[in-house]
Amino acid sequence: MILQALHQLYLRTPSMPRRGFAPMGISWVVALNLEGEIVQIRDFRSKKERGSGLIPTDLTTPTVGKRTSGDKAIFLCDKSDYVIGRNSKAEETEEDRQKLTKRFELFAKLHRSASGVIKHPYYDALLKFLNKWEPFAEGSQSLLEEKSGTHLAELSGGNFAFMISGEPDSFLHDLPQCVKFWQSSLDSNPETPHGICLVTNEEAPIARLHPAIKGVIDPGGQAEKGIVAINKDKTAFTSYGKEQSFNAPVSEEAAFAYCTALNYLLASDSRRFRVGDTTTVFWTEKPTEVETLLPFMMDSTREEPEDATLKVRLQAVMEKIATGKLAGDDLGNANTRFYILGLAPNASRISIRFWHTSTLGDLAANLQKHHNDLSIVRQRDETNSKHPEPKVPGYKQLLRQTARDDDSIPPLLGGALVRSSLLGTDYPDSLFQKVMSRIRVAEKDRNGDPADRVPYLRAAILKAYLNRNHQKWLIQHQTTMNEALDKTIPHVAYQLGRLFSVYEKAQRAAHEYKLDRTIRETMFSAASATPLAVFGRLDRLHKHHLAKLSKGSSKFYSDLVEEIHQKIHSPQFYPAALSLREQGLFCIGYYHQRHDLRFKEAPSEESSKSLENASSTN
Repeated sequence: MILQALHQLYLRTPSMPRRGFAPMGISWVVALNLEGEIVQIRDFRSKKERGSGLIPTDLTTPTVGKRTSGDKAIFLCDKSDYVIGRNSKAEETEEDRQKLTKRFELFAKLHRSASGVIKHPYYDALLKFLNKWEPFAEGSQSLLEEKSGTHLAELSGGNFAFMISGEPDSFLHDLPQCVKFWQSSLDSNPETPHGICLVTNEEAPIARLHPAIKGVIDPGGQAEKGIVAINKDKTAFTSYGKEQSFNAPVSEEAAFAYCTALNYLLASDSRRFRVGDTTTVFWTEKPTEVETLLPFMMDSTREEPEDATLKVRLQAVMEKIATGKLAGDDLGNANTRFYILGLAPNASRISIRFWHTSTLGDLAANLQKHHNDLSIVRQRDETNSKHPEPKVPGYKQLLRQTARDDDSIPPLLGGALVRSSLLGTDYPDSLFQKVMSRIRVAEKDRNGDPADRVPYLRAAILKAYLNRNHQKWLIQHQTTMNEALDKTIPHVAYQLGRLFSVYEKAQRAAHEYKLDRTIRETMFSAASATPLAVFGRLDRLHKHHLAKLSKGSSKFYSDLVEEIHQKIHSPQFYPAALSLREQGLFCIGYYHQRHDLRFKEAPSEESSKSLENASSTN
């Protein structure tokens, strides 16, 4: 299915290189009339961006690969030694001239072999030219210099192509008949085994080796491998005595097509994105704008697209996701199929981390569900910060919450996260476990200060995981994961998280916010795991903090603690221990309450006195 989808992508993308073709720097174009006479030799070079020199212009032409030893002509386009049999730098002796004449004859013989196959007046004009051209005949050099307007030395060594005079865009190497002949000649080797291709379901020459895949990021530096490879002899891989890629028969044409399509995707920054060690590419069954939008949607850390129209469209889609309004047809026709492929380096070949296909309607629904699960009130938004936290977090940003640095992110986690978000399935348990491990450990930020244990993205991950993976458990405990503080949630873990946040805020206020370390750094992990062993001490410590506050502030925090205490229903009041998912709920309660307190100031001494006077007067 993967190879078939890539093969179809190749067939529908005209800009991809054709099989047997490659870019060649063309310096001169021979314009022929239909009688095979040279009308003009056009200088096809262009000026350098810097300096005053000229450089050849790249055209996609037939290729024979890299020339090694011996003479070998190229179909329709070649250097002057073969096309006109001349090179002023290598024709001083009779032996040199004979060598050049032999090269021209090789070029002419190659094209005469197709005379009965390619039936087109333009190709007939080329054959007429080849049949009457004599490289060292009297007047040949003067004719070349007259038609080109330059000296033979200037023509020597450059690559030539052919076209018909007076017919724009009539390059012979672009004629469909010539393209078909050249590509069919690539399969003419009688020694190549034939069989039924698994991709096209047609009988054709089977590829022994598939082209290398380039662009899969590999820290080991050996990423140019294939995704179809059998490199062990005398094992179960070599069924029925078939070795190498003959055990998974793919025609040479299909192998070239799918590898070219995959390399095309991997070479484009706008068609790929990286999650952990997984390089991911994306395409649809027919051209859609989402092919270029999705990498920016998946990785919010990358720069916005330069194209103004694409940038506006991206912002509109992201805003719809952020506000929960992304509809099934907002990414294109909801029935259009899409494909997403995750690749990772391996020892002998490239590994398939994940492969998923569905429709754009399903993709839109699952992306919206993913964001809704993650959605939680931000600490820094557009109203209070010049650098707000992302409304729609990207995968890289989420994965960085699981490890101290990018190199420590578990290799398989990125692929599992992408797969769960695109399929709408449960998030990987390891995502939740890694985030909880980070929360337990007291870390420092870049300035050396105590780092926030439950920042925005970690809280979002915890909420998303519990909301999706443990929905039945939440319903059983009458608990709903909302974006912001919900005082009505009855679960003791959520209320204990709230209580810890209030205790921390009161401690900071009691010390005029000048503490380097608070109970968050010293007691958070224990409080979230074993509340009974910790909260009795926190209660007593809190009373000391209240004694240092003004009456208004003291009453503010006392009332808040009392409100939370009334919602804690447990046989021991404080439970002896909390499970891992309850610890996640504790962290969310802590985050929600802390955000709610962030912009709420306790009453000052003056305001509390005025309140007391007003009440006594009444």
